[in-house]
Amino acid sequence: MSVLTSEYVKLRSVRSTYLIVGLALSTILAGFVLAATAAGTYDTAPPERQAVARIANLEEAFVIVPQLAMGVLGVLAITSEYTTGLIRTSLAIVPRRWPLLAAKALTVTILSLGVGAVVVFGTYAAARSAIGDRFSGAYATAFGDRLPLLLALTLTVPAFALLGLGLGAMLRSPAAAIAVIVGLVYVVPIIVGNVPEPWSETLGSFMIGALPRQLVGETNASSVYGSLLSPPAAATVLIAYAIVPLIAATALLRRRDV
Repeated sequence: MSVLTSEYVKLRSVRSTYLIVGLALSTILAGFVLAATAAGTYDTAPPERQAVARIANLEEAFVIVPQLAMGVLGVLAITSEYTTGLIRTSLAIVPRRWPLLAAKALTVTILSLGVGAVVVFGTYAAARSAIGDRFSGAYATAFGDRLPLLLALTLTVPAFALLGLGLGAMLRSPAAAIAVIVGLVYVVPIIVGNVPEPWSETLGSFMIGALPRQLVGETNASSVYGSLLSPPAAATVLIAYAIVPLIAATALLRRRDV
C-alpha cells in the first residue's frame, strides 16, 4: 500500500498528468461541436440529401484521443523517472522491483479507466443531444443497445495506458515508446490494409482498433480492420496488448541494474 500511495502521489503531483487528462476530456467538447455542425448542415440540406446523409459514431471515431492521451500518460509514468534519475531512488526503496511496476500499472489503470468512461459516454451523450433523430436515426437507437459498444470502447483506453507503461519500461525513452504507440494506431493499420487478401482481413482483425466491435460481436464495416475474431478471442487479444508488454518489462526491470 505504501508503494501504491507513492505512485499515486507521483502521478497527481506533476503538471503533465493534468494536461493529458484535460486533452482527453476536451474530446467531449470537440464531439459536441462536430455534432452540432453536422446537425446544422443537415437542417439546411434539401430533403433528397437528408435522405442519404449519414454520420459516423462520434464516440467511436473520437476514442482515439483518450487512447493516445492515456498511452502517453502510461509512458511518462515510468520514463519520467529515468529522465530525472528518480528511478534509482524508487528501485532502492523497492528492491524487489516488480511491486513498483505493479503499483504504477494499477494507478494508471484506475485513472485511465475513469477518463475513458467519462470521455466515451460524455461524447456519446453530447453527440446524441446535438443530432437527435437526424441522419436516419443514427443516434435514435436505444441507449441499452449502444451500451455494449460504449463499454468496449472504454476498456481500450486503460489497455492503451498499460501498453504505454510497458513500452516505456522496456525502452526507457519517452520518444521511442510514444512512437511505437502512434505507429500501432496509424502506421500499422495502413500497412495491413494494403496487404493482399486474405492476410489483410486476418491481420486487420488483430489490430487494437478492430477489437471494440469484435468484443460485442459486430463487424468493422467500411474500415481497414477485419472482423474474424469471436468476442472471447477479441477479449484475449485486448488483454494481451495490455499485459504482454508489462510482463516483458518486468523481466527486463529485474535483469537491469537500473
